[in-house]
Amino acid sequence: MAGDRLTDVLDATYTCLSRYGVRRTTMDDIAGEMGVSRSAVYQYVRGKDDAVRQLARRLHDRALDRAAAAATADAPAAERIHGILAAKLDLVLDLAGGAGHAAELLDAKARLSGDICDAFTDRIRELLTEQFTGTGVAAAPTGAAEATSTPALATATPLTPAQAADICLALVIGLESVPAAAHLLRPATDALLTGLLPAPESHS
Repeated sequence: MAGDRLTDVLDATYTCLSRYGVRRTTMDDIAGEMGVSRSAVYQYVRGKDDAVRQLARRLHDRALDRAAAAATADAPAAERIHGILAAKLDLVLDLAGGAGHAAELLDAKARLSGDICDAFTDRIRELLTEQFTGTGVAAAPTGAAEATSTPALATATPLTPAQAADICLALVIGLESVPAAAHLLRPATDALLTGLLPAPESHS
């Protein structure tokens, strides 16, 4: 039952943050949203800062659970990578697209939740890197390095799994502020992975 009441506290915290923002939300606001006394809320959180951090961690952990499930799914690598990126994008769209100030929980510079945001992105990067480590990254076309007159291009190929992961992250971050981002993620990911993943072996 204590877990249920903590859930109620965090749900109320989310409502208040959406309405007032992190700075203006008070423990009285959270208690009022729940219809209980402030002392009752203190049974489950140490204060507003604790409530905000627990809420941020809950939201990011749920998204990480979805990303981890996608990473271990019995599916082609492209589908697994799409699932990881979708988990990140969905979190952003849910918070940024919601009412009021909920997007403050996505701010990596925020005092109360910035480290949680950073850890989330780091873990998404790790999951993506693991996918490319397991499947490989597409090699540069034969002769590409010799044909280019730009040393930077020559040394940029082939990509490492970590670099391929960063490219995927850059894609999804770029989509986060684009209208219809959820609909664009699939074709954008498919187009990107055509160049990043090794071509399927021909059995002819």
